Amino acid sequence: MNNPIQIDRYDRQILRLLQTEGRLSNQELADRIGLSPSPCLRRVRALEEAGVIAGYHALVDARRLGLSLMALIQISMDEHTPERFDNFEREIRAIPEVIECLLITGQSADYLLKAVVVDMDAYQELLLNRVTRIKGVTGVHSSFVLRRVVERHAVPVAD
Repeated sequence: MNNPIQIDRYDRQILRLLQTEGRLSNQELADRIGLSPSPCLRRVRALEEAGVIAGYHALVDARRLGLSLMALIQISMDEHTPERFDNFEREIRAIPEVIECLLITGQSADYLLKAVVVDMDAYQELLLNRVTRIKGVTGVHSSFVLRRVVERHAVPVAD
C-alpha cells in the first residue's frame, strides 16, 4: 500500500483541482483539464480505487463553532508494547476533541495529539478526566496554538 502509483499529467491535474475545489462536478473538472467527461470520470474512479483519493469531506472552521482553543499535546507512555499502544490508540480515537493523533519519534514523547476545545476549562476537563486516565499515559506536555501560520490540506502533487 506504500508503493506510489504512476500517474500522468491528467491525473495530477485532477488531484490538484479536487484537493482545492472538491465540489467540482465531473463536467467542470473535465472542462478544466481538457478531457471529455467519460474519461475524466474513469480517471477519478481509478484514483479512488487505487486509494490515491482516500475520500471527500467538508472543511469546517472550528472557531466558527466556538472551538477557539487548539492544543498540541505530547504524550509519553510507560511501556512501549504493541498492546499498550493499541489500547491508547483505541481510547484516543473515541475522544472527538482529538482531531489528530500521531505516533512520533525523535522526542521524549511517544504521541503528538492535536485537540480543539472551547476554552481552557474544557481543555482541563479533556486532559485531566480523559487523556491522563488512559492506561499507560505517564507524561503530558501541552502547547497552545497562538496563530496558524500555514494550514494546508492539499498534499503536493509532483509534476
